Amino acid sequence: MDKDKKPPIPAARIASTVLSDGSIVELISRSDGKTAFAIANRGAVSIEGGLTAGGRRLIPWSGENALLRYGVVLIPGEPVECGTTRELVAEIRDYIHRHVDVSPSFEQITAYYVLLTWAFDRFNELPYLRLRGDYGSGKTRFLLTVGALCYRPIFASGASTVAPIFHSLNAFGGTLVLDEGDFKASDEKADIVKILNNGNVRGLPVLRMEVTKDGNYTPRAFQVFGPKIVATRGFYDDQALESRFITEDMGRSKRSDIPINLDNTYRDQARVIRSKLLMWRFRNYHEVVPKEPELPVEIEPRLRQILGPILSLVEDDDTRQEITSLAHEYQADALAERGLQTEAMVLEVIRDLVPTATGTGLSIGVITEALRERFASDLGRKLSNRWVGGFLRRNLRIKSYKSHGNYVVPFTEFERIELLCERFGVAPSGADVF
Repeated sequence: MDKDKKPPIPAARIASTVLSDGSIVELISRSDGKTAFAIANRGAVSIEGGLTAGGRRLIPWSGENALLRYGVVLIPGEPVECGTTRELVAEIRDYIHRHVDVSPSFEQITAYYVLLTWAFDRFNELPYLRLRGDYGSGKTRFLLTVGALCYRPIFASGASTVAPIFHSLNAFGGTLVLDEGDFKASDEKADIVKILNNGNVRGLPVLRMEVTKDGNYTPRAFQVFGPKIVATRGFYDDQALESRFITEDMGRSKRSDIPINLDNTYRDQARVIRSKLLMWRFRNYHEVVPKEPELPVEIEPRLRQILGPILSLVEDDDTRQEITSLAHEYQADALAERGLQTEAMVLEVIRDLVPTATGTGLSIGVITEALRERFASDLGRKLSNRWVGGFLRRNLRIKSYKSHGNYVVPFTEFERIELLCERFGVAPSGADVF
């Protein structure tokens, strides 16, 4: 064996990376249909068939890859001039307006969300876009047209199983464009929820068991972090997941200027815009910095969290004001919805009983009796002291303890109750209740 012979350099197929010197490498499709890398370094852009970095030979995914060949994953062409950020956002919004019928505020949010997908890896937390409505309301049109603008969209609208989604996200990253209605089996929906629960925060991969060549099972981590556009008919049971969406209820109006049938011209338009967005990524990637959202202090932390990345990209005051108004609308809707929940009913009773509290606190028995009188039919269940005490602990994290043979909510919990009343939209019944 020749001792001077160097071992072969290991090769890896990738879709993108940022090198240690700050160079940005992106998978593109050339005019001849072949793939290559567009590499941006210090303002210069070159097109290469591959490169060596970090002791590895990096190779672009082939255009013959099934996901690329059949348009399941879309990539940009060679980067072209994109103009200013404001001009590019205006072009994106004009494209959206021509193809889908959504409210003006959501149209603006969507334009900036598209931009966000092209710099998503500069953030540690991301919001999701969600279209909610029945069939025929325009959800699929939105997924096809808006999804085609996003950073390496992965269309899961026709997937027969969930497994390919895990592998596609792990291999290509990018934006998941998902029609939840295509996944009817309960286990598939559970896997989709895992992707959505883990996919908005960096560093939370999904662990799955895979069969090895020798027939054994081994755990494998799938990276699912990234932007997502989801179409659903209803709500998710998980309120924490629900709070991660910026949602538009579809089918509210029918604009006559939107064509009923979608022709293929949108694909060409989207491809041009994707190439402009690639140039925008090259020019702005290192300048994008997550910022604390400039929203009023009364806006809830979760809303501030999901709108923060979008606001980090907004340059003009009018758009900031529009997003602030939308934040107030979302908060009002959330409060109204919470007001219909059992938690709100229980808090309303406690709020009214607080002024009557004596001794060591507020008796669980008194709370239970008041709930029976006011909300027995609405709650639809038999109310007992044990159930009420358990509900307070589990659902509202309100502590109680035993005093002289009876369970009571101590005065030390009243400050938390006041905060919970604000969260669930339970207004004070009079001055200085707490």
